[in-house]
Amino acid sequence: MSQPQDRAGACLVVGAGDGLGGATARAFAAEGLTACVTRRPRRRDALNALARQIEEAGGKARAYGVDAREEGEMIALFDEIEADVGPLEVVVFNIGANVRFPILETTSRVFTKVWEMACFAGFLTGREAARVMLPRGRGTIIFTGATASVRGREGFAAFAAAKHGLRAVAQSLAREVGPQGLHVAHVVIDGAVDGVFSRGNIPDVEERAAQDRILNPADVAAAYVALHRQPRSAWTHELDLRPWAEKW
Repeated sequence: MSQPQDRAGACLVVGAGDGLGGATARAFAAEGLTACVTRRPRRRDALNALARQIEEAGGKARAYGVDAREEGEMIALFDEIEADVGPLEVVVFNIGANVRFPILETTSRVFTKVWEMACFAGFLTGREAARVMLPRGRGTIIFTGATASVRGREGFAAFAAAKHGLRAVAQSLAREVGPQGLHVAHVVIDGAVDGVFSRGNIPDVEERAAQDRILNPADVAAAYVALHRQPRSAWTHELDLRPWAEKW
């Protein structure tokens, strides 16, 4: 079996949906990396469709049905990619879990589930990425954050707590593995991202998109690629992205 460093590299996108996750996978595939995309097993059909789209555009892709909250599944995922695809050069954690509940309607189950999806799964992703990247002394780990990463608001206690936690994981990881050659970045996505969810919940989404008043997934993905390309003499840890007309 050839050693991982002798093969083309891979990019893993944890939470590769129809919007930013899919755009990120396509962007890194266009860079020559094999896009390894994951979602929960019940969304496997959509995941396979994304992989086919990437391949039809001339890229390489692999689809994995994985629950990112399950430690054993995540360990096995990283081992499988490293053994069968190639060395992971980029890992992107992109699970959102954006839900809105008034505080009196936020059950312990809701709070725990949101934390598991948006924070604990991010910890597992970052830890496993560091495990396989550190021996090579290189690699980029990107965490998708949100407005809720830096401030809470009414109705978002669970989501803000989880995203604050993810930001803390990213900061701690960056301080630990940055001096060992790994670039860790946390991206605050401040605003709605164009996609199926936004188009089903924002009445004037078409007008916003036409006027660049909503985040274009491809443009955000381009920023992720730029983070990966940064020379190590000038690494960005935290980047905030928002449409030109967004209030902040």
